[in-house]
Amino acid sequence: MKIKTWILASRPKTLPAAAAPVIMGTAMAYGDKVHHFPSALLALLGALLIQIVANLVNDYADFKKGTDNGDRIGPVRVTQAGLATPPQMRIAISVVFFLTVLVSLYLVYRGGWPVVIIGTFSILSGVLYTAGPFPLGYLGLGDIFVLIFFGPVALAGTYYVQALSVNWIVILAGFAPGFLSVAILTVNNLRDTEGDKKAGKKTLAVRFGRNFAMNEYFYSLLLACLIPAAIFLTTGRYHLAPLAALTLFFAPKPLKAVFSKTDGPSLNSALADTGKLLLIYGILFSIGWILSSDGAFLLSVSRP
Repeated sequence: MKIKTWILASRPKTLPAAAAPVIMGTAMAYGDKVHHFPSALLALLGALLIQIVANLVNDYADFKKGTDNGDRIGPVRVTQAGLATPPQMRIAISVVFFLTVLVSLYLVYRGGWPVVIIGTFSILSGVLYTAGPFPLGYLGLGDIFVLIFFGPVALAGTYYVQALSVNWIVILAGFAPGFLSVAILTVNNLRDTEGDKKAGKKTLAVRFGRNFAMNEYFYSLLLACLIPAAIFLTTGRYHLAPLAALTLFFAPKPLKAVFSKTDGPSLNSALADTGKLLLIYGILFSIGWILSSDGAFLLSVSRP
């Protein structure tokens, strides 16, 4: 494939979902004075590669299942558009998967078996979202897996490979990027509702309708912004972490589109804007966390 096709297939607008929890986990480790920047950098690279593998598999599997066809209203999918053949996509998936494993070797060396478990299940959840005999996205289970794996698993995993320990605050904070990633998925599913119905893809938007999806989007944004306040109220520390709630000032545009638009271009724009919200949230949370941390609150469960 041409470089441009590779970039298109990797879906750059979805990559904030992979980057944000790593940024936040690194900021929390830095604030707690347990950071290790080489591990943070490799965790970021690994997270991005896992997301790209999942995107490539999704492109290939949805084409094979007939979900992506000439009626598609979302962004171009390279296999469906004829920009890449199925054999080329299989090669691309294999190459990126190999790079993911290569990047993970040092993290496994540093963090041991917990990293093996986290990495294995993260890759499996991404691949099995649309592939396999019981694809998660087709069963309406994609939202819960996105919440968990783009949330506490990604953030706590990033923190762990640096600190070699983890605590309940890190896990709680991880649900924030998880909820925002669910919001991204919700826009995607809302846009593709009619096509998914025809293909038998029973997302929550298909199962429960447009009103459910709109409310899922709204409450995902709201819950994400309430989590830093919950951390502050329960610990009495990290008083600037709620700066992340300022993300809501950037939310009216995608919220308006989700609640009032049904056309592809508008919802594609809302999806991209929601990805930006996640990145903004991650940056604001990280700044607030570092500025208000003293490294003293480490109720950790350490690796033996």
